[in-house]
Amino acid sequence: MTISLYHRLKTVSRGIGVRQVRLICGLILFSYLLSHFLNHALGNVSLQALAIGVAYHLAFWQFLPVAIVFYAAALTHGGLGVWALYQRRQFSRSTLEPLQLILGLSIPALIFSHIAGVRLGHTLYGHDKLYPQVLYSYWAGPSWRVWLMSAALLTSWSHGCIGLHFWLRLKPFYQRAAPWLLACAVLIPALALLGFYRGGRDIISASATTQWRAENLSPKQTGTASEQATLETIMNGFLIGYLGLIGAVLAARGLRALHERRGGMVTLSYNNGRIIRVPKGLSVLEASHRNNVPHASTCGGRARCSTCRIRVIGDPSGLPAPSPREAFVLAQVGANDPSIRLACQLRPTDDLSFFQLFMPNLTPGEPGSQRAAIGQERYLVSLFVDMRGSTSLAEKRLPFDVVFIVNRFLGAVSQAVLSNGGQPNQFVGDGMLALFGLGVDPHVACRQAVQAAHDIAVNIAELNAVLSHDLHDPIRFGIGIHGGEVIVGEVGYRDHMVFTALGDAVNVASRLQDMTKTLGCQVIISDDVYERAGRASGLLPQQEVEIRGRAEPMRVRTAADAADLVSQSPTDEGAAA
Repeated sequence: MTISLYHRLKTVSRGIGVRQVRLICGLILFSYLLSHFLNHALGNVSLQALAIGVAYHLAFWQFLPVAIVFYAAALTHGGLGVWALYQRRQFSRSTLEPLQLILGLSIPALIFSHIAGVRLGHTLYGHDKLYPQVLYSYWAGPSWRVWLMSAALLTSWSHGCIGLHFWLRLKPFYQRAAPWLLACAVLIPALALLGFYRGGRDIISASATTQWRAENLSPKQTGTASEQATLETIMNGFLIGYLGLIGAVLAARGLRALHERRGGMVTLSYNNGRIIRVPKGLSVLEASHRNNVPHASTCGGRARCSTCRIRVIGDPSGLPAPSPREAFVLAQVGANDPSIRLACQLRPTDDLSFFQLFMPNLTPGEPGSQRAAIGQERYLVSLFVDMRGSTSLAEKRLPFDVVFIVNRFLGAVSQAVLSNGGQPNQFVGDGMLALFGLGVDPHVACRQAVQAAHDIAVNIAELNAVLSHDLHDPIRFGIGIHGGEVIVGEVGYRDHMVFTALGDAVNVASRLQDMTKTLGCQVIISDDVYERAGRASGLLPQQEVEIRGRAEPMRVRTAADAADLVSQSPTDEGAAA
C-alpha cells in the first residue's frame, strides 16, 4: 500500500510543472478578486452593506494561514509572469495569449498605489483604512485616481477570465457552461464598478458634514502628511523598479536573440516537404508558429495535451532529454518510443527531420451536439464486446447467413447499449465499442455500462433461443469495461470523419475484453468502474491482471455470466438512463 501510494505521488509530481504552479496561484488570486468584486457590488445596496461585507472579507483573507498562502501565490504568480515574458519566444496566432500576458504585467503597476495606501499604511503606521477612507480618497481627489482604479479592476478581471478560459476550454462541461460563465464575467465587474461609483457618491454626500469628517478622516485612519509622503516615495520607487525590471527582461530577450543567432541556426524538415531555418533555442512548435507552418496544438503549447506530438526521423539519442512534464504527458498517452516528442517542449540543438502525428486540419463536430472537436477531454466509460467463434461460424455457413447472424448479434448488443444511455460507436467485424458518459456524470455512466452488460447477456440469451433451431452452439461473447479521461472528437479525412474516443482508457477496455478468453469469464470490469457504479465491495471476485503497455497491474472484477451482474448489486437505482 505504501509503495503504491509512493508511486502514485511520484507520478502526480512528474505532471506538475511551472504552468501548473502558475495555474494554482492564479486560481487563488482569482478567488480573492471574486470576493473583492462581490464586496464592491454591495455598494449598490448601502454603505452599511459595504461595511458588513468587508468585515467578512477581511476576516477570511487576513486569517494568518490564508494570508500566507495568498501572498505566496501573489509573489509566485507575478514572478512567473515576468519569467514567461522572458521565456516565451513565440505566441500562438490567437491574440488572447499576448493580451493575457500584457494585462497580467500591467496589474502590479496599476494596483500598487492602492496596496501601498491600504496594506502598507496599515503595516507600517497602523492606519485603519476601510471603505469610507478609501472611497473618499478616490472620489474627493484627482479624477485620474478613479480612472486608474477602474482600469485596475477591469485589467485584473480580464486577465483572470482569459486564464480561466485557457484552463477550462478542454473540459467536457465548458461548452455547455460557457454562456453562463460569460454572463457572470460581464455582470460581476459591471456590478462592482457600479458599487464603486454608488459608494463613492454616497461617501461624498456624507463627507459634507463636519461630524463625518471628524469620525472618518482622522490621522489615525488616513495618516499624517509625513506618513503619506513616505508611502508616496515607496510607491514611486516600486513603479520605477518594476518598470526597470520589465525593461531589463525585454533587453535580456534581445540579447538572447542576438546570442542565439550568433550561436547558429538549425534546419527543421517537416513531413510535407517544408524546410525552415530557425535560431537554436526555439521549440519546434514555436518555430512552426513563427514561420506560419500549421501545427496542431489544442492546449496552445502548455504541455497539457499531446496533439503537437512529432516522430523524429533518425537517431533520437542526440536530442535534449524530455523535461519531467513532457515525460509525464508522453507516459500518459503510452508514447514510450524515444523518437516521439512533444513539439512544444523539444528545443533541438541540431538539424531535425520529423513527422507530425496529428495534422492541424481536423474537422470539429456539430455545434451544440454531444460531439466535440478533437482535443476535448472528458471522462467516458468504454465497453468493448466481441462475438466468439465467428470464424468457425463463417466456415460452415453461407456468407449472407453469417452476415445475418452477426447483424442480429450487433443489433441485440446495440439495443442494450442504447436503452441504458450509451452510444454504439465503432463496429469492427463482429465486435463493437460503446461509449457511456457523453451526457451524464461518471458515476451514472459507470452504472449504465454495468447495467448494459447485464442487458446484453439477456438479449443474447433471447437471440440464442430464437436461433436455437439453426445454431449447433449458442452465441458466446466477451465484454471488457473500463473508464477514464479520453479525447473525443471527429477523426478521419474530409467526408470520411467518424466521431470516436481516443485514449488509454479505450485501449484498456479492449484488452480486458481480450482477457475474458484466457480468464474463462464473460465480463471483466475495472475495479474503478465497479466502485463508481456503486457495487458493494467483494460481491464480484477481485484480482490483479497485467495489462500490456502498463507498468503496474490493474485490479479488476470478473463475472462468469454477465446476467449475474445486477443480482450482485445491493441497489440498482439509476442503473438505466
